[in-house]
Amino acid sequence: MFIRSTWQSRLVAAATFCFVCSVLVFAGSSLAQDASPSGNPSSIAVSSDADTSNLAEVRDAWPRFLGARFDGISNSSLKFDWTTKPKLLWNLPVADGYGIGSISGSGHYFHFDAPGGIAERLRCIDLETGTVVWSIDDVLDYQDMLGYEGGPRGSPTLDGERVFTMGCTGRLNCREQRSGELVWSVSTNTEYGVVQNFFGVGGSPLVLGDQVIVMVGGSPAEDQSIAPGRIGRVSPAGSALVSFDAATGEERWRCGDDLASYSSPRTMQIDGKTIVLLFARENLLAVDPKSGSVLWKHRHRAAVLESVNAMVPIVSGNDIFISECYEVGSVLLRATGESASVVWSDPAANRRKQAMRVHWSNPVLIDGHLYGCSGRNAPDSGFRCIEFATGELCWDDPRKKRSSVTAVGDHLLVFEERGRMQVLRTNPGAMDVVAQWDFQTPDGDWPKLAYPCWAAPVLVADKLLIRGDKKVLCLELAQQAD
Repeated sequence: MFIRSTWQSRLVAAATFCFVCSVLVFAGSSLAQDASPSGNPSSIAVSSDADTSNLAEVRDAWPRFLGARFDGISNSSLKFDWTTKPKLLWNLPVADGYGIGSISGSGHYFHFDAPGGIAERLRCIDLETGTVVWSIDDVLDYQDMLGYEGGPRGSPTLDGERVFTMGCTGRLNCREQRSGELVWSVSTNTEYGVVQNFFGVGGSPLVLGDQVIVMVGGSPAEDQSIAPGRIGRVSPAGSALVSFDAATGEERWRCGDDLASYSSPRTMQIDGKTIVLLFARENLLAVDPKSGSVLWKHRHRAAVLESVNAMVPIVSGNDIFISECYEVGSVLLRATGESASVVWSDPAANRRKQAMRVHWSNPVLIDGHLYGCSGRNAPDSGFRCIEFATGELCWDDPRKKRSSVTAVGDHLLVFEERGRMQVLRTNPGAMDVVAQWDFQTPDGDWPKLAYPCWAAPVLVADKLLIRGDKKVLCLELAQQAD
């Protein structure tokens, strides 16, 4: 009994992480009146102007987790008056789930959650008014092994007229943006023999041309009876990454002998060719999306059983940055189509000397410098700036608070987990605070955002979306006068 209790307590301690999936935990909501786990829309009002463009190229869109370029940087070209308090446009009650939503070029916000933990719900919301255009549910049967809420861990991915979601039980859905109508669905946990991870499935889909690519991490039949939580005994079965036909849901290819993490696949260009990167449980994999072959892999994971890889790789040219917070820290790799070599890496045995230890919040890369939260839990965490090329520490916020970050122009929106947002200038010389807003004890017309506030902000044009426990707020930023 003592051994079991010690093991469980270690898992619970590890469970203070959330995913860059997106992540980003929040406790349940009392929205049972919206839940109708029948597979039919619970709202029949439909928008008349479905978005039919390639959203990755649209300025006024945030089509997937971390935005159009996977970098957490807003495409907004507007200049803002950061000293003026933002105006509240609307607030949206949200239920179980980890993550903030995505925004189409037609001005619709798609939010994925789980009312009461019994249905996965996708809603389409008018970005200007906060009006629910449609809402649709799928039956959900999920029990988190560590008691975390039973909701989706990823963000919707928008492409053309479709919206793709990956739920916490591995259900990959393709729906029409206009109506929410289901086009196809695949239960990846069932099809590929996924043994439940600590916190369920946590990645967001990648749409690449006529493919939708997701992290799966299935296991062979003999592993299906392994006791919950014994991830160290689970073996991979060649399905770390799986590609499906975006139109039909048919499998194109599968690859990678690795289990799932809490990262999401992304693309990069090497010698003019598109390569897919996946930061899986044990390794960073580079995959040819045409053939589904693994080009190379680089091992990067702490030896601690309960550790996880959660960040999405950061790319600059041929350089790739990955990091974790439990033991080994960060590494910068220089990639070719056949291999990757280490440019610099953190000393694995000395956390105090490590440049960046990314937990659930992706840093942003601006002008050769990474800005982001380093560390696992307060007070072993804090916002800092490092030089990308060398890993040299430029500055570290001494207050030791956990936060997420989104960049716009030459400013950073740093959102602390207890509801304070700071606007910083991107200054590698010092932490340069321009403005500060408190959403935990707000004044005026701002509703309170309760802890935890773990999702990175989303900014499209002058609309800023932030979330905490039970609410998403849409704020209008003041623009600079001409």
